[in-house]
Amino acid sequence: MDSLFSALADPTRRAILDRLRKGEASASDLARPFELSQPAVSRHLRTLREAGLIDDRRAGTKRMFRLKPHRLSELDAWLDRFRTTMEASYARLDTLLTEKDPDDAP
Repeated sequence: MDSLFSALADPTRRAILDRLRKGEASASDLARPFELSQPAVSRHLRTLREAGLIDDRRAGTKRMFRLKPHRLSELDAWLDRFRTTMEASYARLDTLLTEKDPDDAP
Protein backbone atom coordinates (compact mmCIF):
# COMPACT_ATOMS: atom_id res chain seq x y z
CA MET A 1 0.00 0.00 0.00
CA ASP A 2 2.93 2.36 0.66
CA SER A 3 4.08 2.24 -2.97
CA LEU A 4 0.53 3.00 -4.07
CA PHE A 5 0.26 6.09 -1.87
CA SER A 6 3.75 7.19 -2.84
CA ALA A 7 2.89 6.93 -6.53
CA LEU A 8 -0.37 8.84 -6.04
CA ALA A 9 1.32 11.60 -4.03
CA ASP A 10 2.78 13.23 -7.15
CA PRO A 11 0.42 15.49 -9.17
CA THR A 12 2.11 14.58 -12.46
CA ARG A 13 1.50 10.88 -11.86
CA ARG A 14 -2.12 11.57 -10.92
CA ALA A 15 -2.52 13.54 -14.16
CA ILE A 16 -1.04 10.63 -16.12
CA LEU A 17 -3.52 8.26 -14.48
CA ASP A 18 -6.33 10.66 -15.27
CA ARG A 19 -5.30 10.67 -18.93
CA LEU A 20 -5.17 6.87 -18.97
CA ARG A 21 -8.81 6.74 -17.84
CA LYS A 22 -9.61 7.63 -21.47
CA GLY A 23 -7.65 4.64 -22.81
CA GLU A 24 -4.21 3.47 -23.75
CA ALA A 25 -1.54 6.00 -24.62
CA SER A 26 2.11 6.01 -25.60
CA ALA A 27 4.78 7.57 -23.42
CA SER A 28 5.09 10.49 -25.85
CA ASP A 29 1.33 11.07 -25.74
CA LEU A 30 1.43 11.05 -21.96
CA ALA A 31 4.40 13.44 -21.89
CA ARG A 32 2.84 15.99 -24.24
CA PRO A 33 0.91 18.11 -21.67
CA PHE A 34 3.91 18.39 -19.33
CA GLU A 35 7.07 20.44 -19.55
CA LEU A 36 9.18 17.43 -18.66
CA SER A 37 11.98 15.59 -20.38
CA GLN A 38 11.28 12.14 -21.76
CA PRO A 39 13.50 10.55 -19.06
CA ALA A 40 11.46 12.33 -16.34
CA VAL A 41 8.20 11.02 -17.81
CA SER A 42 9.75 7.55 -18.05
CA ARG A 43 10.59 7.69 -14.33
CA HIS A 44 6.97 8.62 -13.52
CA LEU A 45 5.73 5.75 -15.67
CA ARG A 46 8.13 3.33 -14.00
CA THR A 47 6.90 4.43 -10.55
CA LEU A 48 3.28 3.92 -11.60
CA ARG A 49 4.11 0.51 -13.09
CA GLU A 50 6.02 -0.60 -9.97
CA ALA A 51 3.05 0.47 -7.82
CA GLY A 52 0.84 -1.76 -9.96
CA LEU A 53 -1.29 1.12 -11.22
CA ILE A 54 -0.42 0.72 -14.91
CA ASP A 55 1.01 -1.84 -17.25
CA ASP A 56 2.41 -1.62 -20.71
CA ARG A 57 2.71 -3.54 -23.94
CA ARG A 58 4.75 -3.18 -27.09
CA ALA A 59 2.97 -1.97 -30.21
CA GLY A 60 5.58 -1.88 -32.95
CA THR A 61 8.21 0.62 -31.88
CA LYS A 62 5.99 2.19 -29.24
CA ARG A 63 5.19 1.16 -25.72
CA MET A 64 1.52 1.60 -24.87
CA PHE A 65 0.39 2.19 -21.28
CA ARG A 66 -2.97 1.41 -19.68
CA LEU A 67 -4.57 1.51 -16.25
CA LYS A 68 -4.76 -1.53 -14.01
CA PRO A 69 -8.04 -0.79 -12.23
CA HIS A 70 -7.81 -3.70 -9.78
CA ARG A 71 -5.11 -1.81 -7.88
CA LEU A 72 -7.43 1.17 -7.48
CA SER A 73 -10.11 -1.22 -6.25
CA GLU A 74 -7.70 -2.37 -3.54
CA LEU A 75 -7.19 1.26 -2.53
CA ASP A 76 -10.93 1.87 -2.48
CA ALA A 77 -11.48 -1.17 -0.25
CA TRP A 78 -8.74 0.04 2.11
CA LEU A 79 -10.28 3.52 2.27
CA ASP A 80 -13.77 2.08 2.70
CA ARG A 81 -12.76 0.52 6.02
CA PHE A 82 -11.85 3.98 7.30
CA ARG A 83 -14.93 5.56 5.78
CA THR A 84 -17.17 3.03 7.54
CA THR A 85 -15.43 3.61 10.88
CA MET A 86 -15.64 7.40 10.56
CA GLU A 87 -19.30 7.33 9.55
CA ALA A 88 -20.12 5.19 12.59
CA SER A 89 -18.17 7.57 14.84
CA TYR A 90 -19.98 10.60 13.45
CA ALA A 91 -23.34 8.86 13.82
CA ARG A 92 -22.58 8.16 17.51
CA LEU A 93 -21.50 11.79 17.98
CA ASP A 94 -24.69 13.04 16.30
CA THR A 95 -26.78 10.84 18.59
CA LEU A 96 -24.90 12.05 21.63
CA LEU A 97 -25.31 15.69 20.66
CA THR A 98 -29.02 15.40 19.92
CA GLU A 99 -29.65 13.58 23.20
CA LYS A 100 -27.72 16.11 25.27
CA ASP A 101 -29.90 18.18 27.57
CA PRO A 102 -29.92 21.83 26.40
CA ASP A 103 -29.74 22.95 30.07
CA ASP A 104 -26.27 21.36 30.30
CA ALA A 105 -24.88 23.80 27.74
CA PRO A 106 -22.16 26.14 29.10
